[in-house]
Amino acid sequence: MALANTGERFGYYTMLAIFLLFIQAKFGFDSATATQIYSIFLAGVYFMPLFGGWVADRIGYGKCVTLGIGVMFLGYACLAIPTAPDTMGKVLMFGALALIAIGTGMFKGNLQVMVGNLYDDPRYAAKRDSAFSLFYMAINIGAMFAPSMAKAVTNFFLSKQGLVYDANIPALAHQYMDGVITPENTEKLQALASSMQGAAGMDLGQFSQYYIENLSNSYSYGFAVACISLIVSVAIYFSCRNWFKHTEASAEKADKSANAAPVQELTYEQTKSRIVALLMVFAVVIFFWMAFHQNGATMTIFARDYTAQNVEGFTRIGFNIWSLALIAISIYTLFSVFQSETKKAKTISAIATLALWGGAYALYAGMAPSINIQPSDFQQFNPFFVVALTPISLAIFGSLAKKGKEPSAPRKIGLGMVVAALGFLILTLGSMGLASPKELGGTVSPDLVSPNWLISTYLVLTFAELLLSPMGISFVSKVAPPKYKGMMMGGWFAATAIGNYLVSVPGLLWDKLPLWGVWTLLISLCLISALFIFSILKRLEKATADC
Repeated sequence: MALANTGERFGYYTMLAIFLLFIQAKFGFDSATATQIYSIFLAGVYFMPLFGGWVADRIGYGKCVTLGIGVMFLGYACLAIPTAPDTMGKVLMFGALALIAIGTGMFKGNLQVMVGNLYDDPRYAAKRDSAFSLFYMAINIGAMFAPSMAKAVTNFFLSKQGLVYDANIPALAHQYMDGVITPENTEKLQALASSMQGAAGMDLGQFSQYYIENLSNSYSYGFAVACISLIVSVAIYFSCRNWFKHTEASAEKADKSANAAPVQELTYEQTKSRIVALLMVFAVVIFFWMAFHQNGATMTIFARDYTAQNVEGFTRIGFNIWSLALIAISIYTLFSVFQSETKKAKTISAIATLALWGGAYALYAGMAPSINIQPSDFQQFNPFFVVALTPISLAIFGSLAKKGKEPSAPRKIGLGMVVAALGFLILTLGSMGLASPKELGGTVSPDLVSPNWLISTYLVLTFAELLLSPMGISFVSKVAPPKYKGMMMGGWFAATAIGNYLVSVPGLLWDKLPLWGVWTLLISLCLISALFIFSILKRLEKATADC
C-alpha cells in the first residue's frame, strides 16, 4: 500500500511543484490571485476525503481507492492538454482540478484507513506509530523526486524551442503584452530575449507571446507525468492486493469477514469523548497546514523573487537529486551498522554506507562550479529531509518507548507547532532588509539571498512535520470510533483542507506587508496553536487511554 501511494504522490507533487508557476505564467495572475487558486485547490484535495470517507464507510475502502485512481487519472489527463490562455483554457483547468480533488478524496484517506486496519490486530498494535512513520516516508520518496522530474520535463520542452527558463521573463512578458511595462523593464526583457536562441528575428511582442506559450505548454507536459505514475500505482496496488484485501471492508461489513479483526463496540459516552478529542486536534492542525503549505505558495514566490538563481560551493549537492537519494539511503545503511546482530552484516552495511557517500561525493564533484536553479527545486528538500530523518525519529522515539518516556501523540503535535514557529523564524531573519513585494511590483528583487535560508527553513519545518503529521494520522486511526473511521480520517483531511484554504491569507497580504510581517503572522499562529493543545493535553491523553 505504501508503494502504491508513493507512485500516486510522485505524480501529485510533480504537478504541485510547478502549479503556481504555471498559472502565473500562463494567465498572468498576480500573487494574490494565484495563491487563492492554489489554496482553494489544496483545500478541495484535502476536504474531499471527508466525502470519500463517508462513502467508504458504506461501500468499503477498497472500492473507493480504486474509483479514486480512475477519477484522478482523468483530471491529470485534462490538465496535461495544452490550451490557449482564454476562457476555455480556464474552464478545462478548473474542471481538471475538480476531478483531481474528488479522486484524491476517494483515494488518499481510505488508503490510510486500510493501513490503520492492518494494526487493529492486538499482535501488531504496538507498531502502529512506526508503521505510519514508514508509510509517511514512502509518500515522501515519491515527493522527493517530483520537483526534479517537473524541472527536467519543463527544460526539455523549452530547449526544443530554443528557450531556457528565467524567473524574470514571465512577469516582464505579461507586463509588455498588457502595455504596463516600464522603460527599465523593457530594456531588461530585451536583453533576456537577445540571449534566447529561439527568439531570433522576433520583436518583444512576438517573443513575449512565444515564451509564455511554450513555457505554459512545457508545464502542461510536466502534468502528464502524473498520469504515468498513476498507472504504476495501479499495477502495484492490484499485484499486492491479496496481502491486505481483508482491510478493504468497512466496519459495518468487517464482522462478516473471517479474516478481519473483531470490531470494538463503544458506549455513547466513549464515542462522544473520542470524537471531541479528535475535533480538538483537528482545530490545531488547521494552523499547521496553513503555515506548512506555504511551500507551494509564498515560499515558492520567495524562491523565485528573492533567492539567488545560481548556487556555488557545497550547497550545490542539495540540487543534485541523485546525490540526495544516495545520502538518504546511506542513513539507513548507517543505522544497519549499529542494529545488525552479526559482524558480517555490520561490515556489509559499513561498506555500503561508505560506497553511498563516495557516490554522492563523486556526483557532487562532477557538477559545474556554479549551477542554475529554479524555484521548484526547493520543494525537493522537505521530502528528502522526511526520508532521511525518519529512521532517526523512529530510533529516538523507540528508545524513549523502551524507557516508558515516549511523548503521547497529542504532545508530539504540540511540540511540532513550536518547531514550525522556529522554522519561520529562520525565514524572518533571512528576509530582513529586503524590499517588500509591493515595492518590486511582481518582478525579481535586485538583492537576492542565499538558498541556504530556504533550505534551513525546510529542514526545521520537516522536524515539525514528522512530529505532527504521521503522529496525527496514527492518532486518528487509533482513537476514531470503529464505525466512523473513514469519516474521522476524512475529518483530519477536512481540517487540513481548511488550513490549505487559509494558505491564501499570507498570499493576500503579500503585497501589503513587509516580508518579515508575513512570516511573523505564521509564527504567531503556530505558537498560539501550541499553547491551546498543551492546555487540553490531559483531556486528549485521557481519550487515548482506553484505546
